[in-house]
Amino acid sequence: MSTVSSNASHGQSPLRTVQVLGGGNAGSSAHVRSLAAGLVARGVRVTVCAPAEADHAYDFTGVGADHVHVPRSSDPASVAALRAACTGADLVHAHGLHASFRAVLALGGRRTPLVVTWHSRAEAEGARAHLLRMLERRVVRAASVVLGTTSDLVDRARRTGARDARLAAVTLPGLRPSVEPDEADRPPPKVRAELGAMGRPLLIAVGSLDRHRGYHVLLDASRAWCRLDPVPLLVIAGEGPLRAELQRRIEDEELPVRLIGSRDDVPELLAAADLAVLPSSWEPRSVLAQEALHVGVPLVATAVGGIPDLVGDAAELVPYGDSVALAGTVLRLLGDPARCAELRARGARQAAGWPTEDETVTQVLSVYDELTQPRPL
Repeated sequence: MSTVSSNASHGQSPLRTVQVLGGGNAGSSAHVRSLAAGLVARGVRVTVCAPAEADHAYDFTGVGADHVHVPRSSDPASVAALRAACTGADLVHAHGLHASFRAVLALGGRRTPLVVTWHSRAEAEGARAHLLRMLERRVVRAASVVLGTTSDLVDRARRTGARDARLAAVTLPGLRPSVEPDEADRPPPKVRAELGAMGRPLLIAVGSLDRHRGYHVLLDASRAWCRLDPVPLLVIAGEGPLRAELQRRIEDEELPVRLIGSRDDVPELLAAADLAVLPSSWEPRSVLAQEALHVGVPLVATAVGGIPDLVGDAAELVPYGDSVALAGTVLRLLGDPARCAELRARGARQAAGWPTEDETVTQVLSVYDELTQPRPL
């Protein structure tokens, strides 16, 4: 049994940890909730410092953690609130670059161990990109351990100056068990009817409508599908700053594409699809990729970031920015049911090998063990 999970039974006070969350990333918020639940179940005291809206959405208190409202900004009031919450903590664990920077400011010169998890990389250009690199250096050099959710994030942390950077075991909480390949041949007709995809192939892409998602490349690729009969429908679920620009292109070029906004039924959308498409310029442990493999829909994705390690041979990978390769791969899969069935079977096997929530908590506890010492009552 882990040292930190058994302190109370050996006459030592329970480990007290503070989890610092910016609150802007759904994947990291869900991870912190899962981690908090697992830690509390093992006798660890957990305080989650996050904006109030994050607690409303993810209910950290509902799994036994304390919640302290700390706004996203790095102004003095926010840092002071975080400093007060960290007083007396045995260890602080921050998630994401901005939350980690606030934790560094709050801890100041304290000797409290700081663990940092990088769930993704910050995207920026020009002067802001330079500022983010400065923040990264400040954070990784102050951290006792940096956990990266992908191997390239671990490499980035090491290049930036981390003294100890490791690959994190991270799962996506709440994923359904993988479906059997034959079940994937029966997509929900109600969802297809709602989307206008009865009698035609349905492709699904999910994610915020931002530049790095690669939707401009996806729209380029969709022109090649127009010659098929029936014409496949591409549905993009998500909102963001590029909505007007993308909608204008769809209308001007008469592309077989629908933007349907943010949805809370992504697993159902994927289960109804013939293919899932992920054209991003960079992705960590992509939520879409994990959900696609779990529900048994073949995935076409760019070979970037954490995608190759995540999916292995269970998806078709193409270079980022290559609309010809993307279109060709989609066309080939739509005409090859045997290959699609093979990808569904491989997806189920690949997903079965991903870390469980329990394994994720166990790894984190082992890191905490290394950084903390037994505490007398």
